[in-house]
Order: sequence, then C-alpha cells, then structure tokens
Amino acid sequence: MITTQARSPFTVSRPEKASASGTDAELIERIAAADTQAMRALTARYNARVFRYVLRMVNDRTLAEDLVSETFFEVWQHANRFEQRAKVLTWILAIARHKAMGALRHRRVHEDLDEVHDVADPAENAEALWDKADRAKVIRHCLAKLSESHREVLDLAYYHEQPIESVARIIGVPLNTVKTRMFYARKHLAGLLAEAGIDRAAI
Repeated sequence: MITTQARSPFTVSRPEKASASGTDAELIERIAAADTQAMRALTARYNARVFRYVLRMVNDRTLAEDLVSETFFEVWQHANRFEQRAKVLTWILAIARHKAMGALRHRRVHEDLDEVHDVADPAENAEALWDKADRAKVIRHCLAKLSESHREVLDLAYYHEQPIESVARIIGVPLNTVKTRMFYARKHLAGLLAEAGIDRAAI
C-alpha cells in the first residue's frame, strides 16, 4: 500500500533540468554522504524517465507519481548500498519495478478484474483502428496485447534504451531468459503489427 509518509521531498512532479554537474556515480557518492543538492540533481536527471517506466506498468498517473516518490526516497536512504558494477539508472529502475509490482499485486487483490483490465473488442479490425487512432496509438494497442513479461523487456530495451544485461538485472532473471523473452516478444509484436497494417521496419 502506498503511504504518504514515504514520499521523497526531492521528487519533482514535472521534468526538470539537472542543476548540478557530475556523473551518476559521483552523485550517488554524495547522496550517500547526505548531500541533498546531489539528490535533487539525480532526481531531476531521471525523474521523467522513471515516471514513464512506472506509468507504463501501472497505467495510473497518480499511483505512478507516488511510486516514483517512493523510489527516489529509497535511493536517498540506501545510496550507500549501490554497487558500482551496475549503472545508476539500472539500479533506480530495479527499485521502481519492485515497487510497481508490489502496487499491482495490491491492486489485483482489492479490485475486480473487470475494472482492472480494459479488454479490447476482438471484432475490431485494422480499418477501425486506423479510423479512430493514429499510428502511435495503433502500436500501443498492439503492445497492450503482449504478455506483461514481453511488454516489460521491450519497454526497457527500446523505450529506456537499456542493454540486455541491464534488463536482466532490473527484472531479476537470467540473461538467457531475457533473450528468449525478447525473441518471442518481437516475433509476437511483428505479427500483431502486420495484422494492423504496420510494417515493423517502418517504426
């Protein structure tokens, strides 16, 4: 359950330009030493990207904002635990994913499945899709038909430009598992895009 007590005082609700220089690793070192300016700089640097990632998972802007706040609050609390072998953004996204998954489990327990899932009309064809939405919306429609695990690897790899190794660290599965999911996710998405009249190579 999301609690307002866990909201970070450093999180911004809209994208901002980082106001302090330094690499991510340098900022983390300063944050571990309780440097609030460094925390604000790191938050401003990645707040928008983490928000987009969480929003794709929970599909609720208010919940996403709360989860992003909790994510950066945890970064503030546990910066001293950061391991240099991973990128800072990879570490932050892993925290965000853990919190988003917990929120989704909580929501599934307390909400009726009919209210949670917006099931598309199976009779809807490509012509109808083009009539009511542009190319981007059709692509999102196709992505929504993928399984949660397949959407997640595509989202991290393409939208967040995370290498396969980082995707494996973020979601906590073996590298070969990520490669397998990526292969089938791309294959399934290609078929859905073809049915909707979109050439995947043109995206």
